[in-house]
Amino acid sequence: MAVPGTEAQGGLPGGPLAGVRVVELAGIGPGPFAAMLLADLGADVVRVDRPGGAGLAIDPAYDITNRNKRSVIVDLKAADGAERVLRLVERADVLIEGYRPGVAERLGVGPETCHARNPKLVYGRMTGWGQQGPLAQRAGHDIGYIALTGTLGMIGRADEPPTVPANLVGDYAGGSLYLVVGILAALHHARDTGTGQVVDAAIVDGASHLAAMIHGMLAAGGWQDRRGANLLDGGCPFYGTYETADGQYMAVGALEQQFYDEFIELMGLADSAPARKDLARWGELRDAVAARFKDRTRDEWTAVFEGSDACVAPVLSLREAPAHPHLAARGTFVDHGGITQPAPAPRFSGTPTAVRSGPARPGADTADVARDWAVPELNEPTTKGS
Repeated sequence: MAVPGTEAQGGLPGGPLAGVRVVELAGIGPGPFAAMLLADLGADVVRVDRPGGAGLAIDPAYDITNRNKRSVIVDLKAADGAERVLRLVERADVLIEGYRPGVAERLGVGPETCHARNPKLVYGRMTGWGQQGPLAQRAGHDIGYIALTGTLGMIGRADEPPTVPANLVGDYAGGSLYLVVGILAALHHARDTGTGQVVDAAIVDGASHLAAMIHGMLAAGGWQDRRGANLLDGGCPFYGTYETADGQYMAVGALEQQFYDEFIELMGLADSAPARKDLARWGELRDAVAARFKDRTRDEWTAVFEGSDACVAPVLSLREAPAHPHLAARGTFVDHGGITQPAPAPRFSGTPTAVRSGPARPGADTADVARDWAVPELNEPTTKGS
C-alpha cells in the first residue's frame, strides 16, 4: 500500500517512487526543485518549514516547486526542534538539505546524527560550492557558480557580455538534477545493502559535468574557447536565432546536410546562399539568412516550415508555449489550482505521475503528517531554547 498522499488522480499509482519518504529541510532554489521532482515521481515529501518562511519573495500559493508535497513547521533553533526532525528521519528514506557546510551539524541534524537514528538514510546535500574546497563557506548564487566553471562564459554573442540563462543551467540542471540522480543511485544502494550515505551535490560539479562533450571537442581542436565561434553556440549561421518582420524570432538547427538543404530551399536561398562548409563566408551566409527572415512574420515563417524536416521552430514565450499544438497534444502543461504549469516529467507506462496537489502551505499538513508518519510530537507546542 502506498504511503498516504502518494495516490495520483483517478486512483492510479502515484508514480515509481510511491512509498518512498523524503524529509526536505526548507530552503530556496535547487533543493526545493529537487524535492519537487521526487514528489512528482510519487515520493511522500514532507517539507520542514521554518517559522517565518524560507525567505523567498513569492506567495506560497504560487510556489510550484512545493507542489505534491506536505509541510510542517519546526523551529530547528528550539530546544526540541532537532529531535522533531530526527523523529521524521527515523521513518524516512531520504533527507535533503541546502545549508552551508556545517550548519546542519550545528542544528543537530547533520549526517552523523541522522545516520545514528537511521543507517539506511540517503542524506542529500545541495550546495553551490560543495562540502569541501576554498569557497565552500562562501555565499553564492547560480550566476557565480556557472561563471567559475566556464559554462557562463560560453553562452552569448561574441561581441556582447555572456548571456545569463536564468537559473536553469546552474541551480536546476547542474544542481537539482544531479542531486536527484545521486539520491536515486544511493537509494538503490541502500536498499541493496542496508547502508545509507551522503550525496554531496555541488552546482560547480554538475555544471562542469554538463559541458563534458564540449571539453572533449575543445581537447580535439573542434571547439574554440570563445563565445559565438562554434557549431552549437550561435557562431554557426544554420544553428541560431533570427528576428522576423514582427520583432519575433525563429530558431534554426539545420545541422545535418539533408536538413540544411531543406531549410535553404524553403528559405528561397538555394540558388544564392554561399556553400555552408565555406567557414570564411559564414558571415555572408548569416547575413543572407537574417535578411530573408526579416521579410515575413514569425507566424508566416512557422507556416512555411510546417511539416518539414528543416529543423526550424518559432521562439515562443512562457505564456505562449502551453498552447502550442504539439505541447497541448502531449499534455506537457497542465492546469492545477488555477496555475498553468509543466506536467511531471518524464513519463512512465506502468506508474503514471500527476500533479496531485498544489503548493504546500507552510505548516498546513502538520496534523496529517503527525498521524501518517507516527510522529505525534509534531502536534505538541514547541519547547523554547535558552
